[in-house]
Amino acid sequence: MEIDYKELGERIAKRRKMLNLTQDDVAEVTGLSNNYISNIENNHSIPSIETLVKICNALDITPDYLLLGIVRDTDVNLHSQINQKIKLCDTKKLELVDHFITWLVKRLMPF
Repeated sequence: MEIDYKELGERIAKRRKMLNLTQDDVAEVTGLSNNYISNIENNHSIPSIETLVKICNALDITPDYLLLGIVRDTDVNLHSQINQKIKLCDTKKLELVDHFITWLVKRLMPF
């Protein structure tokens, strides 16, 4: 399977615009330059995996959508529900959530 970087850039731009974000907004959140975001969107640069993850986090979308155009409604809905609940937490509760997730990941994926 080959990645179509033109479509990847178009998906990034489409999602960014759907969220009413500018390239500057995405650049600020990701720590990348707005020129680099523009180059990715216009198929002038190929992003690294780390860069893709940063962009996915900034746009609240999964890598399979950016890479393949696949959206899993259950993943997006669950992610959105979790985000909404986390926004209700104060610092102490967020620390507890972080500890629980760390414990859970270690338990399920012992490396």
